[in-house]
Formats: sequence, structure tokens, C-alpha cells
Amino acid sequence: MFFYVAKIGYFLIQPSNFLIALVLAGLIVSAGTSWRKTGRLFAWAGVLGLAVGGFSPAANWLILPLEERFPKPAELSGYDGIIVLGGAVDTVVTGGRGDTALTTSAERITIAARLASQLPAARVIHTGGQGVIVASQASEAEGAARLFADFGISAHRVVLEDAARNTWENSVFTKELVDPRPGQRWLLVTSAYHMPRSMGVFEKAGWTGVTAYPVDYRTRGKEDLTLGFDGASKGLRRFDVAFREWIGLIVYRMSGRSTAFFPGP
Repeated sequence: MFFYVAKIGYFLIQPSNFLIALVLAGLIVSAGTSWRKTGRLFAWAGVLGLAVGGFSPAANWLILPLEERFPKPAELSGYDGIIVLGGAVDTVVTGGRGDTALTTSAERITIAARLASQLPAARVIHTGGQGVIVASQASEAEGAARLFADFGISAHRVVLEDAARNTWENSVFTKELVDPRPGQRWLLVTSAYHMPRSMGVFEKAGWTGVTAYPVDYRTRGKEDLTLGFDGASKGLRRFDVAFREWIGLIVYRMSGRSTAFFPGP
């Protein structure tokens, strides 16, 4: 139930969707007589929100604190496993085309080739099923397995968890599958903006010895705090991503699925 409520709820409050709905509602209301001024106010508020979210640095202001929260480890050695969170495989296109199609978060999975080479004794674990409401023809695990084979990672090192639909299920289902022992060390790979929530969730689920390995950065650093966008779709997409993550931090903390509102190192 949590999965469906989260998906539907975020669809309704996603900034780009909400602002477009506000413009449309304003135009409809302004077509009347008694509420014309109110309708125009709604419409102009929506247009202003789309312009600010699409062209200003507002999206970078939201996403940069998330990306800067966890640094990469100074050295890589002694890890028992590499846990790659789903989100990099487009299950709908993968199922339709019969070959692995990647999303804009592709680095989550492509980095596995390098990490597997640097940590030859570590298991490579991918966790992700189908994170969509309407089931597709493929799971993320299927797409990941194909890529890992292409990377030359031996099948005996690979562990695939194919049922998780969100970050909480990633942590719980993977823990049940690999049964981590005290003293073991794990490298957690996901997008930098998603790392604070991921670390809080894995710790809450009882994982120990987990080290963050953030990838898929969307900003260069603080210099992007003054950088706008040359296309509204680019800014709005990043704004949606960052807004979703902050909402996720709040919801996961309130539902007891994270150790803190803004987990840190």
C-alpha cells in the first residue's frame, strides 16, 4: 500500500505537474464571471512557478545539499560486497526491445564495471524489480544481469534481488537475500542526491558496515548555485528530482523507515 500511495501522491504534488494544473485551473476559473480575478491569479502564479523552476538556479539550490552530504571514500579496499541500487534500468523499454535500456541514472550501474575490477573479491549485488505501478515486461535485475555479463563480471560473484520497488524494499529484501554478518563491509552505490535517504534507510533496516559511494552527480558543486538553465524542461526535471528526494526524506522519517530526517556521515 505504501508503494502505491507514494507513487500516486507524488504524481499529484510533483512541481511540474502541480504548476501546470494550477495554470489550467486558473484559466478555467477565470472563464467565469465572479471568480475571474482569482482564476487569473492562479494562472499567473503557475506560469511564474514554471519560469522560476525551469530557468532559475532554484533546482540546483535544492539538489546540491543532497549531493554534498556524503563524500566518496578515500580508498577502496576490504569490502565484501558492492550494493547497486536500482533506478538505472528502464524496465518498460527493456521489456519492449529485448535489450537493456538505461535511464538518466545509468552511472549507478555502469560504475559497477570499475568497482568490480578494483574489488575483485567483492560480491556485486544489484537490487531492483519494477518501480512502476503498471507492471512491465522486464525487471531491473534482468537488465542488470545482462550488463554485468557484458562487463565481464563473473556470474558467481553476482547476486540479483528482483522484487524491490523502492528504497526501503531495496534494503530489507537485500538484507534477507545476502544475510550480512557482523564485521563485513559493504559499498552502497546510488545517485549522490539519493544517498542521504538510502544510507538512513539501510541503517534503519539493520545494516552495519555500509559505506556510501555516490555517483550520478547532477551539479559540478557550489559554482552551480548561480547557474540557471537554457531550457525550461531541464530545470523543471532537476527541480522535480530534488523535490521528490526532500519529500522522500520527510515521509521516510515520519513513517519510521529512516534513522534521521537528513542522514549524514
